[in-house]
Amino acid sequence: MTRFRTLDDAGDLKGKRVLVRVDFNVPMDQGRVTDATRILRVLPTLRELSEAGAKLILLAHFGRPKGKPVAAESLRPIAEATAAELGRPVAFAEDCVGETAAAAVAALKDGDVLMLENTRFHAGEEKNDPAFVKALAENGDVYVNEAFSAAHRAHASTEGLAHVLPAYAGRLMQAELDALTKGLEAPARPVVAIVGGSKVSTKIDLLKNLVAKVDALVIGGGMANTFLHAAGLGVGKSLCERDLAGTAQAIIEAARENNCAIILPVDGVVAEEFKAGAPHHTYGVDAIPDNGMILDIGSLSVDRISAAIDDAKTLVWNGPVGAFEIAPFDQGTVAAARHAAARTKAGQLVSVAGGGDTVAALNHAGVSEDFTYISTAGGAFLEWLEGKPLPGVDALRRQA
Repeated sequence: MTRFRTLDDAGDLKGKRVLVRVDFNVPMDQGRVTDATRILRVLPTLRELSEAGAKLILLAHFGRPKGKPVAAESLRPIAEATAAELGRPVAFAEDCVGETAAAAVAALKDGDVLMLENTRFHAGEEKNDPAFVKALAENGDVYVNEAFSAAHRAHASTEGLAHVLPAYAGRLMQAELDALTKGLEAPARPVVAIVGGSKVSTKIDLLKNLVAKVDALVIGGGMANTFLHAAGLGVGKSLCERDLAGTAQAIIEAARENNCAIILPVDGVVAEEFKAGAPHHTYGVDAIPDNGMILDIGSLSVDRISAAIDDAKTLVWNGPVGAFEIAPFDQGTVAAARHAAARTKAGQLVSVAGGGDTVAALNHAGVSEDFTYISTAGGAFLEWLEGKPLPGVDALRRQA
């Protein structure tokens, strides 16, 4: 973490107005937060700053209001939920700039917490407009970014502020960057990546980047069917992007040039329809029936993945290897996840996972607490895996 400025570099923050960019774009139903995970994960930073005597001013977005106030996308109920989780009052201002915000900030005492209204109620947020950045900055002395999940956006509150105020990574951002560094930028080798999901088309950049960085790449889920088809194998009625066979072959060739082993399924759990408890049978990938759909990997494929994990010191995981949402087609993903978790608990593996479906799959397998790190960042995690720059992260880098 020496490459990024963190709270350890911030010095004494007592009495300082600290603008904290959080990602509280949380699930809501009828005005109530239904999943407070993103709030809970930043509480250590909020408590640390409050106990240090800082005046906390929370910046966040919610929904897609397109630069105009939308009552249904107000942060007020999220401020109330944050107060409940934090165990102390969280004041609320009905704007994030201007006189309303300034008055709310001026009323803060050391250790107090204030949430400003949705930054996306202003068009200048997503445009990273310098005038809007300046207006936000007028209410702060220091900027702390705790929103890795929004770090792939060069918006005023995620990137612009870091150039006009002393800027630091919060503890959650610090943990995320530390995990990602261990995952691909400076990993213990060998490194194995597991990439699953439904379509190759959504992960072309990801696959191209990984074959140049990892020692073995496991491809599972529906996207594996495209690779099997490209190898001349029949996949029946399985999800398959046949028009991307050339892309799959190019990725395999790039892997060969980079000495990266490609691990594809050797057997699959096949059913004629996709529904819970559907009659199913396991076939070798060279014998998939024409009327069948591959919905999970078979036991031999699980064994191959487990063997790759056994050889690895670092594992990066994005996407399930089967249709884990419906039993019994969750068994391959669950078995592989539990094997990785056991290796991690034994101190033999650094395991970093991320992406919405991945988090859900690991929760389903009951192993989320056993991985080294699980990112809930979604798009930012995927763009990091793809090797793309993250503006909100780059703005926190130390100067050479």
